[in-house]
Amino acid sequence: MSTIQDAVTTARESFNSGITKSYDFRLKQLQALLQLVEENSELIEEAITKDFKKPTFEVNLFETTTAKNEIRNVIHKLKGWMEPAKVEKPLPYIMDEVFIHSEPYGVVAIISPWNYPFMLCISPLVGAIAAGNCAIIKPSEITPNCAEILSKLIPRYLNPKCYHVVTGGVPETTTLLEQRFDYIFYTGSSHVGKIIQKAASKYLTPVTLELGGKTPVYVDSTADINLAVRRILWGKCLNAGQSCIAPDYVLCTKEVQEDFIKSAKNTLKTWYGNDAKQSPNFARIVNSNHFRRINKLLNDTDANTAIGGRHDIQDLFIEPTILKDVNLSDPIMQEEIFGPILPIVNVKTAQEATAVVNKGEKPLAVYVFSNDKQVQDMFLKDTSSGNLLINDTMMHFSCDTIPFGGVGNSGIGAYHGKFSFDTFSHRKGTVIKKLDKVGEYMNSSRYPPYTKTNLQMISFLTKKRKWPSFPFLKQVVSFFVGVMAMYIFMSRVQNK
Repeated sequence: MSTIQDAVTTARESFNSGITKSYDFRLKQLQALLQLVEENSELIEEAITKDFKKPTFEVNLFETTTAKNEIRNVIHKLKGWMEPAKVEKPLPYIMDEVFIHSEPYGVVAIISPWNYPFMLCISPLVGAIAAGNCAIIKPSEITPNCAEILSKLIPRYLNPKCYHVVTGGVPETTTLLEQRFDYIFYTGSSHVGKIIQKAASKYLTPVTLELGGKTPVYVDSTADINLAVRRILWGKCLNAGQSCIAPDYVLCTKEVQEDFIKSAKNTLKTWYGNDAKQSPNFARIVNSNHFRRINKLLNDTDANTAIGGRHDIQDLFIEPTILKDVNLSDPIMQEEIFGPILPIVNVKTAQEATAVVNKGEKPLAVYVFSNDKQVQDMFLKDTSSGNLLINDTMMHFSCDTIPFGGVGNSGIGAYHGKFSFDTFSHRKGTVIKKLDKVGEYMNSSRYPPYTKTNLQMISFLTKKRKWPSFPFLKQVVSFFVGVMAMYIFMSRVQNK
């Protein structure tokens, strides 16, 4: 535990020295992080496979390849992101410098999950480095092999005084949260997210909580059912459903349900053959505790099994399973499944579907399969979720020009691309005024003795107006105001 305290202290001293704030330092650390992934991809993939049986394709694409692309993107764009952001100047500030300066928070904690143990650790770390912070990284103890690889490689490639890896379980995480951080970034369950937020409140530490929830899918009769089924099942079967944005349940009519099931049988057979357990393309549940939780949800739910249902605890295997005619009161509808089981709940209309979505906690994502623009707009305007994706699942995660994050019970804050840089930066509003006599005269109406004339002048200058959309109009008006002020000022000087 003293090691954790020492790591935080060392990181704090390093940040206070100013070493992380320069563009050159940040760039070198990002380049080193990219080198870490490029030179050790096979080791990383082997470690994740040891932790739980994932298809090599999934590990490569969604762990190491995704991480490399994210680092490359930030390297290319970092210099521009670090430039002060110019903003529109209100009329009273037209002769001043007004901008936003992005500064690092300081020492940040990154607590990552087990389902994508490498990528969901590296992705926020990229943002923290780009923004100029020091970081303490806590990988999940549920994937110990990946945690060990991270603990060995990060100090070898990154500055060991600025970036530290803490391994261990609940006691170590508890000790970590007792330390004072300037920002905490957590990815995981809503239950633990509440614990993180409570710990952060001791020092009023800002947090990003990337949580989860029951991500709904709506499918109507206008959708191409075969395409919809492929995209929905891909999202559900990827990583055996152990993704925070995996489709959790389907809302559709009984007619669409029957077409969905028929298409799903053909799709699953094409992907995994007659026995998914023998397929190298289907992952396993991470451990026996999670297996038992998922299996209990399946056993306690009074619904018809349309597809699948087989399982083997020795192999931590649960077959891709579809349940039909599920009731909203069934146990499987009371919590996030986080496994390869897909319940179908029948609704008659899109309005009824949005009512179901709105009745529960706000999800991390909503998926809508419909070619009806009115239905698409209805879900956009009448439901609240972290993200909305029309006619696909999970693909929004890799679109780094939009923020990824939850709302309400599914999370606080967002990241990816420039949004990661912003998440780990304090956006400091800055105004620079000149100490000159002309500017002082223009501002002198704010000083005592207060007069009606001065108040009228301030009110006139600060009144918000809708300016005509002529280029440089405000600058022209400001120029003439400045000329007038100079003329009055010089006249008074001469009279004296």
